[in-house]
Amino acid sequence: MSASVVRLAVAGARRAQAEIPVLKHLEEKVELRAVCDPNETLWTVWKAQFPGARFYRTFDDLLSDDTVDAIFVATPLRLHAEQSLAALMAGKHVLSEVPACHTIEQCWSLVETVEKTKLKYMLAENFCFMRSNLIVLNMVRHGLFGDLIHAEGAYLHDYKHRTHDGRRGLEWRGEMLRDWNTINYPTHAVGPISQWLGINTPRCDTYESLVAVVSKPQMMWRYFRDLYGSDHPGSDPRYWTQGDSQNAILQTRRGVTVVIRVDWTSPRPHNMTHYGLQGTTGAYVSGRHSREDPLVWISGRSPGFSPPRDGPEAAWEVLWEYAADYEHPLWRRWSSVAAKMDLDSGDFLTILEFVDCVLRDRDPSIDVYDAATWSSLIALAAESIRAGGGRVRIPQFKRDGVTNNSAPGAV
Repeated sequence: MSASVVRLAVAGARRAQAEIPVLKHLEEKVELRAVCDPNETLWTVWKAQFPGARFYRTFDDLLSDDTVDAIFVATPLRLHAEQSLAALMAGKHVLSEVPACHTIEQCWSLVETVEKTKLKYMLAENFCFMRSNLIVLNMVRHGLFGDLIHAEGAYLHDYKHRTHDGRRGLEWRGEMLRDWNTINYPTHAVGPISQWLGINTPRCDTYESLVAVVSKPQMMWRYFRDLYGSDHPGSDPRYWTQGDSQNAILQTRRGVTVVIRVDWTSPRPHNMTHYGLQGTTGAYVSGRHSREDPLVWISGRSPGFSPPRDGPEAAWEVLWEYAADYEHPLWRRWSSVAAKMDLDSGDFLTILEFVDCVLRDRDPSIDVYDAATWSSLIALAAESIRAGGGRVRIPQFKRDGVTNNSAPGAV
């Protein structure tokens, strides 16, 4: 590998198209060497932007390309773990779309393979790199919220239109709703919270247990009935397994509670962010859409008192008012880039972080232990739901003695 450039391949041409502007901007650090997708019609846009890239129909053919240093796995969810493991065993670094795995066995295999190969593995949880989430992370590290008590995270996004192919067949998201009943897409909700709580970091906290419940499946059969008529099997309520509102309560070793909610089938406007944090000296609630600001209240700094016995009642402040003091270093450094492209989703900083950890031979800020912990909620929630909301222990994937050499936002 060149000392200054990561030779990257993309597996999954559809999802990764969103990263083309990022890859073009980072051409001094990353060179797109190959694209892999069985659907050749998706190659066109990539060929126009990267005429020197190679194109493969099968993942095995991609793995045999010895000019590729790293692979961005952006394929359907059920393939993430299998392809990431194969890439690592072939000597490639891996940036994986979320979630990393969907079984506990896959989680352990991924951890053990990364430990064995010593290669770089990073989960591409872009919500961790959103500006508001990084400001809150910096405020937590500076102690503004005191001891943390409770956190909430949700992914609320009506995505039913991406469950079918338009020809009456299911795509992978539809198959997942048909076959699973769990919290099927947890990392957008739990990822930023886990960083605030210091999960899997030295001298901080770990998740210990989980309980999960889901609502009755109400939306998908109605949607398919309206779209394809009553003769389509998807118009039968019994066809779908997944409940619409997916909910879990996690508890940490230090007694912090975390509430996670996922719902991408109920009708509503998109909630890009839906987070909350409560500490002994402050609280935070995110803005729910682009016209709503995130809010924060910090005892001794924000207006008012809680409770109001010593003066006026506590009043929220806009989080951006704290940016002068607590803007994350990543955003301070890359603000000029933020003006040129949409960084609300954190995609640019996600890819930059991965490229930097490969070039500098350091651990990524979202490593394999985070990937396994956050993704394990899929299997663990399913177990809890089958037990009627029973309490399930969360494995400790980062075993004693394992350390890393980076902190979130090391780039």
